[in-house]
Order: sequence, then C-alpha cells, then structure tokens
Amino acid sequence: MKKAGKIAINIIVVALSLIYLFPVYIVIVNSFKNRAELYENILAFPSSVDFEYYATAMQKMSFPRAFGNSLIVTVISIAIIIVLASTTAWVLVRVNNKLSKIIFLVFVGTMLIPFQTLMMPLMQEMGWIRDHLRIPMLDSLGGLIYMNVGFGASMAVFLYHGFIKSVPVSLEEAATIDGCNKFTLFWRIVFPMLKPTTATVAILDVIWIWNDYLLPSLVISSKAYRTIPLSTASFFGQFTIQWNMAMAGLTLTIIPVIIFYLSAQKYIIKGVAAGAVK
Repeated sequence: MKKAGKIAINIIVVALSLIYLFPVYIVIVNSFKNRAELYENILAFPSSVDFEYYATAMQKMSFPRAFGNSLIVTVISIAIIIVLASTTAWVLVRVNNKLSKIIFLVFVGTMLIPFQTLMMPLMQEMGWIRDHLRIPMLDSLGGLIYMNVGFGASMAVFLYHGFIKSVPVSLEEAATIDGCNKFTLFWRIVFPMLKPTTATVAILDVIWIWNDYLLPSLVISSKAYRTIPLSTASFFGQFTIQWNMAMAGLTLTIIPVIIFYLSAQKYIIKGVAAGAVK
C-alpha cells in the first residue's frame, strides 16, 4: 500500500509539473513558427527550427540596451534592498523594545497594501518631486530603482527578521569582547550567516523586478530607458499582434531568470531547511 501511495503521489507531481510547464512549452514552440503555422495549430511542433524570429525580435526590441537597463535596475535594486533590509532587521531584532516591534509591524503591514491602490498617488508624488525639487524621479532608471527598493524592502525585512532571531546573541557578545565594532560585527560575523536568506531574497526579487511591467510602464517613457518587459510589449499593437516574435522576445526574457534560479537553487533549499529546523 505504501508503494502504491508513493507511485500515486509521483504521478500527481508529474502531472502538476506538466500543467505548470505547459505555458512555457507554448511560448518556446511558437517562437520558431511563422504566422501561418502559429494560427494553424499552436500545440504542434514547428516545421523547422529557425532562429530568424529571435534575431528580428532582438533587433526590434533593441535587446542589448533593454537587457542592460533591466540588468542595471535589477542588480542595483537588489543590492540596496539586501544591505538596507538586513541591517534594519538586525537592529530591530537586537534592540527588541516596543518601538522596534511597532516598526516591524509597519513593515509587515505595508506588505498587505496592493500596489494598484498606490500607483496613481505615487506617480503624482514623484511628479511633484521632479517639478519642484528637480530630482528626476520619473523617466529615469534611478527613479525606478528608488521605487523598487521601497516596494521590496518590507518582504526582505520580514525574511531577515525571522532568520536573525536564530543567530545566537552570545556569538555577537564574544565578537564585541574581542574588539569588534558594530560595523565589523554585522558584516563579518552576522551577515555571512544570513547567506540562505540573502539568496532567497535575491531570487524572489530578481523574478519580481526582472519581469515587472506595471511599475516601469508608469515610470519610464523614453525608449532609451525601456526594460525588457517594456520592449517586449512593443509586439502587442492596437490592431495587430506579432505572436511569433512576441514569443521569441518572451523566451529571451525568461532565460536569464532561469539561469540565475538554477545557479542559486541550492541556497534556497538550505534556507528553507534551516528555517524549518530552527
């Protein structure tokens, strides 16, 4: 009976995996088809594997520039989020008074606010800063990075806060006795222990920031600053949709995220296991 149960569970897992991967199959297969083949049968394999549509899509998307913009925004945003969130969570855990608990609850509470309720007041505020303070918050990569940090900090603080609670205070006290100041104590003693959580935060934020369309569409208007999702949207016109090139562009978009996820997957597993044990 146990063996039959395991087989049934494996069958269910495989079936759910195939269902989950089915949209990816649709995107990749149809990226090699011409329009006639695509409209004839979206599920069939292409008659020939030709990267012509990928080349055309890269040219129309200005892929190198869009890739560079997405890379700059993603890397800098995540680096700032990790630095600010980890230090903030550490202070909130170690101070541990009523004020720190209230601040932490505020961070958690902001995670519950939908972005759609904030986007119009946010754009009005950023427009006011641009017009009155002459700080280019709109139509700039710097403004987009600033907003990504604001929206990503809450979840990161929440994740770091839970893990730092498991770090022994005695370890920090011993380092302080040995002459470590606060800066050295955190970055040389505490932060290396947060590697699993850091990897988890980085992966979750990479998936979010790299694939985000809504916030960049509100902030960025110039073609020179377009990220990959904004460039991919150029295939979806008002009257016509270039599905084959759109599929090629979407495939190019997900490849970097998949590579990053596979390279950091072991750290996620360690982070989940460590959190479960502690």
